[in-house]
Amino acid sequence: MVDVDARGLLCPLPVLRLEKALRSCSPGTVARLTATDPAAEEDVRTFCREGGHRLVEVAREGPLLLFVVEKRLP
Repeated sequence: MVDVDARGLLCPLPVLRLEKALRSCSPGTVARLTATDPAAEEDVRTFCREGGHRLVEVAREGPLLLFVVEKRLP
């Protein structure tokens, strides 16, 4: 699992960090993104839908948004 810490970053930086992390990973790799920007929820959903990635989980823990994303398979 790849951890991407985007706490304190505003849109579009959380998704850009996630995209950069997944770019160098093999298909099927799972990434966990931690963000604080409320806009990240819609941004990550759009990123997954448009990129063919699977949004496995979305959770909120206080001010933190946690996303688990699986990189698309070839």
